Amino acid sequence: MTEAMLKRILDEAQAKKGEGGEQELGEGRRITLYAAHAGVPLTVSKVVALRVTEGTLHARNDKGERFFLALEDVFAAGVEGGTAAAALSRKAGFVGQ
Repeated sequence: MTEAMLKRILDEAQAKKGEGGEQELGEGRRITLYAAHAGVPLTVSKVVALRVTEGTLHARNDKGERFFLALEDVFAAGVEGGTAAAALSRKAGFVGQ
């Protein structure tokens, strides 16, 4: 992934500069990152903040866990949420109580 592509993704997720230089996503927004290296895939989901330092992508999820990925190994991202309707929707296969 290029830094230009990451910037476009952060714009879509309505990210704003937060403390520590992280880009914090807009309210209700989450990003799923897809990376692979030497044929081994990795998916990092529910990311709420991102930062790039010297080619390393620092990602923090909603549990406070941190992931460090080579930016060049990240090849795609999905942006989720952001609307009241999305917050109320359920994934297929789950039944509400």
